[in-house]
Amino acid sequence: MSEIMENEEIRPVHEYVSSAYLDYSMYVIQDRALPKVQDGLKPVHRRIIYSLSQLGLNYTAKHKKSARAVGDVLGKYHPHGDSACYEAMVLMSQNFSIGNPLVDGQGNWGSVDDPKSFAAMRYTEAKLTKYADTLLSEIKQGTVDYQPNFDGTLKEPVVLPAQLPNILINGGEGIAVGLSTVIPSHNMEEIVSACIAMYKNKNITHEELMGNIQGPDYPTGAEVITPRSSIIETYKKGRGSVTLRAKYEYENGDITITELPFQVYIPTVLQEIAHQVDEKKFNLIQKIKDHGDQDNPVKIVLTLKSNRIDPDEVMNHLFASTSLQVNRSINMSMIGLDNKPRTKGLVEIISEWTQFRQEVFERKKQFRLDKILDRLHILEGLLIVYSILDDVIQIIREEDDPKKELIERVCLSDRQAEAVLELKLRHLAKLEEFKLKGEFDELTKEKSQIEDVLSSDRKIKNAVIKELKAACEEHKSPRRSQIIERAQAKAMDQKELISAHPVTVVLSKKGWIRSAKGHGLDLSKLNYKAGDKYNVHVEMRNNENLIVMSKQGRFYTTSVNDLPNAKTAGEPITTRISLKSGDEILGIYPHKESTEWLLSTKQGLGFIVPTNDLITKNKTGKDVQKFVDGDLANLPIDVTTASYLGIITNQGRYAIIEKSSINTLSKGKGVKLINIPPKDIKSGDDGVRDLFCVNNETVFKVRAGRKVHKIDDSVFDYYLCNRPSRGKFLDSVKKADIKIEM
Repeated sequence: MSEIMENEEIRPVHEYVSSAYLDYSMYVIQDRALPKVQDGLKPVHRRIIYSLSQLGLNYTAKHKKSARAVGDVLGKYHPHGDSACYEAMVLMSQNFSIGNPLVDGQGNWGSVDDPKSFAAMRYTEAKLTKYADTLLSEIKQGTVDYQPNFDGTLKEPVVLPAQLPNILINGGEGIAVGLSTVIPSHNMEEIVSACIAMYKNKNITHEELMGNIQGPDYPTGAEVITPRSSIIETYKKGRGSVTLRAKYEYENGDITITELPFQVYIPTVLQEIAHQVDEKKFNLIQKIKDHGDQDNPVKIVLTLKSNRIDPDEVMNHLFASTSLQVNRSINMSMIGLDNKPRTKGLVEIISEWTQFRQEVFERKKQFRLDKILDRLHILEGLLIVYSILDDVIQIIREEDDPKKELIERVCLSDRQAEAVLELKLRHLAKLEEFKLKGEFDELTKEKSQIEDVLSSDRKIKNAVIKELKAACEEHKSPRRSQIIERAQAKAMDQKELISAHPVTVVLSKKGWIRSAKGHGLDLSKLNYKAGDKYNVHVEMRNNENLIVMSKQGRFYTTSVNDLPNAKTAGEPITTRISLKSGDEILGIYPHKESTEWLLSTKQGLGFIVPTNDLITKNKTGKDVQKFVDGDLANLPIDVTTASYLGIITNQGRYAIIEKSSINTLSKGKGVKLINIPPKDIKSGDDGVRDLFCVNNETVFKVRAGRKVHKIDDSVFDYYLCNRPSRGKFLDSVKKADIKIEM
């Protein structure tokens, strides 16, 4: 082994990788992805705001090129990609992306139609908004700590001294390593009211605090339809979801959608509705138009086909089937006062923010008090000098070290002596002495007021509450999202939307499917692809679903309303269902409510299954009928109205059994319908040949050579038996000669 270099560390790879990944994770969480509870900002947002303020771009200034601002942010504080930084600035300016924009943009900053359509940063201009001033106005008053920037040449604030709880007012989103956050925006007055309640009662309960807050208040409005109890529970845990629903109006046969859920955009909604109309899945809408303009960006007009159509039913369907109703998750993860990332409930968030705000207030007042004390100290020295002005002038003119002499003879401090020496001659006038005395009195009064406030926790909180109310009054706005509990939306049944008429569905031997209008059609005139021919057909209605059964006992469901016309060759049924390898279609059947089917096998097993248990939305179908080795399925039989079932085996045995003796299952192998010896099954000597419903009118003929036996209700009791019976022979002749004529 080579000699180990000095300061070289040898560690197992798994330890190093684990440590390095943990360091990276914490960096992403703390320095990139999660907001801090104090100012509600992620590092990139904080640096953008601070950099714009350093450029003098407050709300009263003129706009400057965004490229200039982005360049300053990247060069001084945030060494990352320019496009990501600019996009973050864009999101801070879009009033449909953030409740209270922090950046005032000029130019193309995207639209509610297409948020990503903003112009390049060389074309747009930016400055801070008035609301951003609530984050910055106290920054030069000793309110927050500073840290070195990435190269150690500058200082940047660790947090901004927010006057309002921006963490809840504007919310935020972010994805870190193993953590994500989705904090919704809220109404400012409600959040400030909750903060004031916390100041007045630090032991306030979650339920009492929620008495001030209705729920989220999204920038785009719409309705929050989640029950109040669920909202309260979500805010207690800091995690959950709410349901947002678009707002609409109805007038003169038109439905006008005026507000969309947060982060749902107009092109998406138009495309979803148009797709349903074009695919003939929703036929109650005649026209869809976007009438949005600068004043009313969201104005989607739906013209109905008839004034008799209930607009609420139409919208209820669209809520259930489009983005007009969405669920928005809430995950209030953030970096707390302890600098650790965690999901927090409402009480903890407001408790930490109010604590932070009180600390900012105290630091601000202490900073001002220190300034006042320093100035009073100077003023005391100056007033002493004015009382013995001639002596002081003589000292300054005659002494080699006047500063030392002033300190020793006049009893001034170093700071006071320095201030005296810096006085200009014009300030020696008698009028200046009066001004200094006036300033001294005012500062003394202010000092007493500040000391009085800082001496009492209750007075500090009252002063903070006063500031909160003033800031809220200046920046508040009405609630946008209405909290209205509504019933769950349900899509209209396709059967209700389709104009019903009889159709005949035809399936060819090679699996091509099509449909023709009407029943009782002459199907011999249909044309098929080369090498293909007729297999089976079923008569039904076009608003019914088609059930497809495979030989392996799988069932599939497909609509028939959109099948190709019978004048064409149709389409492969495998475009609608996915058959397993080696599987084939056994039969097709119409889906009718309350129908019961008997699923049976050649070995005599079977069970009854309700038709709804055969329905599936999966293209791959569902397993319903199970088989023992070597067994095969019979065609299903509709036994909805039957009381008895007849079973004929290959050997010519016949048994009538009661339908009530057969189990009803959703899937499985079933029970023995007739007792066929295992040796006959194994040798192939016997098995189920025919299976049918039996009643008093059931008649069939059995041909055995030249003999013909008529089986009717006169022999019903003779063949009736308990399941599973072996059955009784229909005729004594060999099975090969038996022919059944129903």
